[in-house]
Amino acid sequence: MIENKDVKALIKEIENHLVNELLPFWTTRMIDKTNGGYLTHFDVKGNDSGEDEKSLIAQTRCLYTISSAHRAGFGNGRYADMARHGADFLIDKMWDKEHGGFYWMMDRKGNVKIDKKIIYGHSFAIYSLSEYTLATGDPRGIEYAEKVFDMIQKYCVDTMYGGYWEMFHRNWTLCGPGSQGGDRKTLDVHMHLMEAFTTLYECTGKDVHRRKLLEDIDILTNRIIHPVYKTGIPQFFRDWTVAPQIKFDIIWGWDRFSEEGQKGNATDNTCYGHNVEFVWLLLHALDILKTDPGIYSDLIRIILDHTVDNGIDYEFGGVYVEGAHSGGVYDKEKEFWQQAEVLTGLLDGVILFGDDKYWNAYRNVHRFVFDKVINKGVGEWYPLLSRKGDPIWTHMGHSWKINYHTVRSMIQSAERLDKILTNSGKNKSK
Repeated sequence: MIENKDVKALIKEIENHLVNELLPFWTTRMIDKTNGGYLTHFDVKGNDSGEDEKSLIAQTRCLYTISSAHRAGFGNGRYADMARHGADFLIDKMWDKEHGGFYWMMDRKGNVKIDKKIIYGHSFAIYSLSEYTLATGDPRGIEYAEKVFDMIQKYCVDTMYGGYWEMFHRNWTLCGPGSQGGDRKTLDVHMHLMEAFTTLYECTGKDVHRRKLLEDIDILTNRIIHPVYKTGIPQFFRDWTVAPQIKFDIIWGWDRFSEEGQKGNATDNTCYGHNVEFVWLLLHALDILKTDPGIYSDLIRIILDHTVDNGIDYEFGGVYVEGAHSGGVYDKEKEFWQQAEVLTGLLDGVILFGDDKYWNAYRNVHRFVFDKVINKGVGEWYPLLSRKGDPIWTHMGHSWKINYHTVRSMIQSAERLDKILTNSGKNKSK
């Protein structure tokens, strides 16, 4: 049973964290006034760790974060200037003027360190630049978002089997197999392309962007999720046969693989955070497409139930990392980003189905985040914790651990909790 006083208390807790801790952590640190762009590497106390890199993934995620916060009404207009600051660096320094697309890694001054074209990063370029234009009206954002979209369609589409290749050299020739990633297709990239194409279409209203969004949703729902359990499968070969999950040269969590670069359960593992993130991103896409979410309700319920039944730690709180498609847990540690995405997705489950088990699971994860994951007195979240909530990794920011998941989760969760309150008021007035 959902009590309005409980919802209001949760909203207050989220808004206090967002306004007084989380956003100030980044807005007082992230602007590189000397070289442009954003500083992204901070230690446990929030001090600049001095790492000499600016990655495409971190720069675009910071741009998304500050743009979305401005669009959501935070910052009293100051965040628009911070967003413009990041867009300037991205466009002026990171764009490859010879071959097109964005370089993967720069140093702090804006010199190229890694010139590969990684589609994971380009999905966030589309996402953030579209959000930037929606938030500020600056036409450069959508101009470059569309340029990236067009290059992905030109160079990355597998015209035989569908979907997208993901790892390219600077001149858009495909990388080699294995750890270079040139022979793989992944859930991660195709899910983030759905996220990117949704915001691109929201910004342009163009039919080609709508069609490519629908195509990607079809690939995700018919190729990438498990045919029986409806859980996400991490990696595939070109013809969509399941591939063992291996370590790529450029990937989040690379140091959590074995020395051999392949997981022990390499073909039977699913990530709880990705599964629930997929649910809410799909629902958001359907909302922008003005499509009835009811056509996917059975699928969404199966995915949410799998996480609620297998991925939630009912003893110590929070969301486990991953388990088998059929159920159970392989990795009982707690990653920050999975907590963030599951908060949003579970609230969508509450709104869509009105089921108490999603509400109880949400409150479980919410409490774990606010009691264990947030670095008290600093304001950001620990990246990785033990099952009981003891920090394992303690940096507050680096190229793969940034503000996108945490800030977005708080903004999106507060909006959904407000909607739950509104719906409760409507029901009582009937």
